[in-house]
Amino acid sequence: MTVPLDRLYHYLADVVNHDLVIYRWAPHGSRKLEHLTQLTKYPEYQWYENPIAIFHDQEPLDYDFYTQDQVQSQVNQQHSKWSVNRTFNDSALEYISQQHLRAVTDCANQYDLTILVHSELCSWQVNHYSKKGFAPVYYWSHAVIAQDWFRYAKHDPTLNFKFSNFKQDFLIYNRAWSGTREYRLSLVEKLISNDLVKNCKTSFNPVDQQLCYTSHCFANKKFNIQNYQLENHFPLNTYSADASADYVTEDYAETGIEIVLETLFDDDRWHLTEKTLRPIACGKPFMLAATPGSLQYLKNYGFETFADVIDETYDTIADGAARLDAIIQEMKRIAALDAAAKQVLYTKLHEIAQRNKQRFFNSLLDQVVQEYKTNMGQAMIVMQQHCTGKHRAVIKQLLQN
Repeated sequence: MTVPLDRLYHYLADVVNHDLVIYRWAPHGSRKLEHLTQLTKYPEYQWYENPIAIFHDQEPLDYDFYTQDQVQSQVNQQHSKWSVNRTFNDSALEYISQQHLRAVTDCANQYDLTILVHSELCSWQVNHYSKKGFAPVYYWSHAVIAQDWFRYAKHDPTLNFKFSNFKQDFLIYNRAWSGTREYRLSLVEKLISNDLVKNCKTSFNPVDQQLCYTSHCFANKKFNIQNYQLENHFPLNTYSADASADYVTEDYAETGIEIVLETLFDDDRWHLTEKTLRPIACGKPFMLAATPGSLQYLKNYGFETFADVIDETYDTIADGAARLDAIIQEMKRIAALDAAAKQVLYTKLHEIAQRNKQRFFNSLLDQVVQEYKTNMGQAMIVMQQHCTGKHRAVIKQLLQN
């Protein structure tokens, strides 16, 4: 699936009354420095006179993902293409490379700060960026993107569920497990040890990022696994990386609850993606394997959760391993219900899910866009307060030495 996210960025540029020079990653989903490029070919004077905004809204922030050597190498590559009269000396290049992502844009801009458009809250990463010369602007990008990706769910007649068609209690999409997703290996092992595999429609991918799970070194030792025959218990996962940009009606028609496995879990930031919004758009109840407090994040956008029907105290548990255990225990409780009790449960859950679906399609976009406009307006006030051209002055001085 090709996703025309540039149209989104043009839209976000148009809905605010500010002339921005926008940088975003293309292809989308990349975090390579060489892929951080201008949205359009701006006149050169705008590079210097208009605020620069970097849209880092698809992936979680990670300031230390880029070393200064990597930044300097990219800066060298960029400036080696320029004419001789614009070649920077070593001192200037050293100064520029210290500016992190700003170095890949234009450090000679008259604004002392660079706008960083992101999609996470309660984030120490955002605080760190703000101390390093960036003016953060939050908006829930995946809420906007999901409006496009799942738009047909609003009218799809096959999403009118019949409980008699449910073959399994839980739907779990589990493709990648590397990096921040390593908790998913522990989840898979717990499904086996708690005899929940038969209750789940799911699959497993033994190789991620060209590494077999048996060779994975866990960053959090609490997620260590003992079972190294996981692939023997599940069908092979053959989904591509863009699978979460679509939904499979058969999967939702045959299962009662989706267990959403978010990108961030063993963390304290709020960063919810299209993975969470897909069951909402499809009118499906869910449990959320995400960072603690993520259900409150959803409530802040007007969504209901399912605390009156299922135990959602897992969302309050700070420790990732304990939170995962709590999710498993609630799954075991639900799986053990008899058929009549499950039908009562699913009826109540789907009534809530249908109200969430209406909220998703009727008013979420307006709230998210208004929040973005407000946050960008506040950032622009900060930008105007830091418009001294200090970086330009330093670079000019270094070029004269």
